Amino acid sequence: MSFSEVCIYQVKPDKVEEFETIMNEAKPFLEERTGLLQLRLMRRGYKIDMEQIREGLPPVELTRIVKCVKYVLFWEFASKEDYGKAQKDLYETFWKPIDKCLIQPHDKYLGEAIF
Repeated sequence: MSFSEVCIYQVKPDKVEEFETIMNEAKPFLEERTGLLQLRLMRRGYKIDMEQIREGLPPVELTRIVKCVKYVLFWEFASKEDYGKAQKDLYETFWKPIDKCLIQPHDKYLGEAIF
């Protein structure tokens, strides 16, 4: 059973370019972690409400930054042990520069895959 993390980053508006540069530098490093099955980073850029969903309409692009720019990192590993080692590696390399770009500590959601 695979093990996954979804991590929500709230990036300071003036640190967006720096954050994306760090994450692009970290990508090859992260992809080399033992047991990594998937790695994705997404920047939130759209919203959708119930009316749009009911009508089958596309989401609406966000046009302004209110407090922060949100990013979602998803990575999946073959095991919890592989995940733990990758977290240690990330902490020892890119963690501090990433953290300096955030308005608050990131949220982590962890679990084993259901499907």
